[in-house]
Amino acid sequence: MAEQNRQTVRDLRRGSRATLLRHLYFGGPLSRQELGPRSGLSAGSISNVVGELLADGLVEECGSVESDGGRPRILLRVAPGAGHLVGVDVGETRVRVALFDLALRELAAADHLLADRGHDAEHVAQLILAGLAEVLAATGVAESAVLGVGVGVPGVVERGEPDGAGAVVHGPTVGWSAVPLGRLLRAGTGLPLHVDNGAKTLGQAEMWFGAGRGARHAVVALFGSGVGACVIADGARFRGATSSAGEWGHTKVHVGGRLCRCGARGCLEAYVGAEALVERWGRRAPGGEQAGIAALLTAAQQGDLSAIDLLNEAAEYLGAAIADLINLFNPERIVIGGWAGLLLGPYLLPAVREAATRYALSFPREQTAILLGELGPEAVTTGAATLPLSRFLDSGGTLPKTGRGARQAS
Repeated sequence: MAEQNRQTVRDLRRGSRATLLRHLYFGGPLSRQELGPRSGLSAGSISNVVGELLADGLVEECGSVESDGGRPRILLRVAPGAGHLVGVDVGETRVRVALFDLALRELAAADHLLADRGHDAEHVAQLILAGLAEVLAATGVAESAVLGVGVGVPGVVERGEPDGAGAVVHGPTVGWSAVPLGRLLRAGTGLPLHVDNGAKTLGQAEMWFGAGRGARHAVVALFGSGVGACVIADGARFRGATSSAGEWGHTKVHVGGRLCRCGARGCLEAYVGAEALVERWGRRAPGGEQAGIAALLTAAQQGDLSAIDLLNEAAEYLGAAIADLINLFNPERIVIGGWAGLLLGPYLLPAVREAATRYALSFPREQTAILLGELGPEAVTTGAATLPLSRFLDSGGTLPKTGRGARQAS
């Protein structure tokens, strides 16, 4: 019974630490007095927990503000240097690895083209591990100071064990069938691993720091070589029974239509994905897919009728598919991100909004804003880094049981 009570006390303490860390992270800097009404904790609890967080180096003082008739109030924030995070984007043509501090400032990045071996799983794992070594060497940050590695991948992820070593990826568009990516990465690093679908990592980043911030119900769409989405329901990412929710690019817009990379016909991705648009335009541009999309956009802006017609059709398909999201999920916001979405968005958005209005039910459409993402084309990398960050905040600042974490974990 005594052990059960001690466990309960530890759980309450961890919960209080998590509550204060989250308020300081997303709302800080804040004073102890401001934390009271925001957190619902007593003044005594706040004093004790803040003292612990300061002693652990997870929170720091960062100035003061005048108070009414009393001493200045000391402001607190989560210490940016208390740990580091790694975000990885396994894209269509490259692997990008970036190192961040806790404020999600990018400190170093390494880009590796997939080249001739494409998405060979062992090759991708080697590139991730090489990029990890490069960003640590470039900054002098020790591996023991890294809280975890988040990896955004194309496909459905079975997450397996809590440390990520059991993560298995099903990605038919890149030829992955039950790829044990977690095990492949564990062979080269002992850091905690967090593997998730790239659209879901983009969604978390935009909800925390970008165009989705403040919304409780939203859909964040990734529009790149392929198309995906992250559905946010009552503030949480909706995953579905096997974490495959959000495969929006493989909803059908034309029965018996174009062949998609997934092997089915008529998918949205087969009409509006960047790869499909470049292929349908039929004009090769030196420099790959991104150069092809840029050339298509330039041609449309210069009055090329074939480019205009293709992008008008893409806007129609995209608007109709967004109308489906509005009718199904009734979101406050739909955010369009991804490198192709941000590149084509300013040109397409008026037509997309108009098409969504024609195809969606009028009442929910009136409640939904359709916006472009705010975090730029590398938002998947940033979002991947939020995976270990989220675990860190939820645990009340408990550090990994490796390296530095084994010495300081609370």
